[in-house]
Amino acid sequence: MTDLLAAVMNDPNAPGIIEAAVAAMTDEQRRRAEFREWVTEEVKAEFINGEVMLHSPVKRRHLVASSRLYRLLSVYVDVHKLGATGHEKAMVSLSRNDYEPDMCFWASAKADLFDDDTMLHPVPDFVVEILSKRTAKIDRTIKFQDYAQHGVREYWIIDAQKQIVEQYGLLIETDRAYIPYGKFSPGEDIVSIAIPGFTIPVAAIFDEQTNLQTLQGFFK
Repeated sequence: MTDLLAAVMNDPNAPGIIEAAVAAMTDEQRRRAEFREWVTEEVKAEFINGEVMLHSPVKRRHLVASSRLYRLLSVYVDVHKLGATGHEKAMVSLSRNDYEPDMCFWASAKADLFDDDTMLHPVPDFVVEILSKRTAKIDRTIKFQDYAQHGVREYWIIDAQKQIVEQYGLLIETDRAYIPYGKFSPGEDIVSIAIPGFTIPVAAIFDEQTNLQTLQGFFK
C-alpha cells in the first residue's frame, strides 16, 4: 500500500487519479448498499470488489463435508461456551466486501454483542471455505488476502474432493498476512489456532462414523 501510494503521489496527475478513485469507491458503496437491500435469506450471494457474486448449488461431497465439520464446530463451541458460530448464510461485513463464508467462529468478546436481529457480522476469529470450481480462485486470492488484512486469526481451505485441509494463521494478531501451518489429510489430526482446545481428526470431516465418534468425545 505504501509503494502504491508513493507511485500515485509521484504521478503528475495525482489529483485526477485520486478524484477518479474517490468517485469509483463512492459508486461502489452505493451498489453495495443496494446489494444489502436486495439480498435475501433464500439467496446465497456475496459483494466482492464491487461485483455481486451469486453462488450455484454445490456438489454433494461439498455439502456433506460442510455439514459434518459444522456439526463438530458448533457443538464444541456451544459445549465449552466459547462464542458463536455461523454457517453458509452468516454475512461477514469487512471494510469493502460482504462475504458469506462456509462457516465461521467469533469468540465471546464479539459474539456477546450479537442480538437476534444481527445480520451484518464483524470480522470472525476463524473462517472455513470449501473449494468449488467457481469459487476456488477467489478463496485463494481475494478472500485469502482480505481475511488476513482484517485480522481473521485462522483460515481453513478445504478440498473435499482430495480430502485435504489447508490451515493458515496469523503468526501474531497484529500480522496482516497468513503463514501456512500445514496441509492435513485423513489419518492426521488438526489443531485449531483460534479455537481453544478444538482438535479433530481430519477424517471426521469426510467420514460419518469418525465424525460421530469425535462428536461423542466432546461430552466426555
